[in-house]
Amino acid sequence: MSPSAEPVPVVALLDVTEAVLELLLSVALHDADADEVTPPLGTAEGWNTERISWFRAYHHAAAAGLDGAARQKTWAITADGELAGSIRLGRVPDGGTGRSEHDGGPASAPPGGGPGPVQPADGALETGIWLGRSFRGRGIGREALRLVTAQAVAAGARLLAAETTAGNTAAQALLRSAGAELAADGRRITARLTLG
Repeated sequence: MSPSAEPVPVVALLDVTEAVLELLLSVALHDADADEVTPPLGTAEGWNTERISWFRAYHHAAAAGLDGAARQKTWAITADGELAGSIRLGRVPDGGTGRSEHDGGPASAPPGGGPGPVQPADGALETGIWLGRSFRGRGIGREALRLVTAQAVAAGARLLAAETTAGNTAAQALLRSAGAELAADGRRITARLTLG
């Protein structure tokens, strides 16, 4: 059976409890590159102590939800009951999007026009996702994005924003398939999905 003919696994979002966090970290360590999951930290390449500590702290902080101090919520993604990766929703920071969750840099409008950065006043939330390599290309990301979009609507968002790199064509295809409008700014791609 070709990959496109395989049924999409049953996908669900789980709160990241302490037990889920350690299992999710194991998926990240064994099935994802550190650069796909965390900001560049420490002097050693790949998964290192600083990145592992960041991963745990990030998910602990996000456990308080959109109205907590971190202003975001993360979920573990399961596919047929197996942990596959993580997805998040976050409040758009003052200054809008146009920054990577990894670098925290300022927002800027794309050259030559385009939609520009998303602002908090837009009623926007932003999202990000990573999947373990063995879970990619099976429709899991598309279903997880659908589920987190429903969470954004339930939270009252009118717009869902995301960012990726110009080289991440799979993420761009996922965002386009959800109906997002994409704009390029050099190596950065910003996506906007109108909700409701």
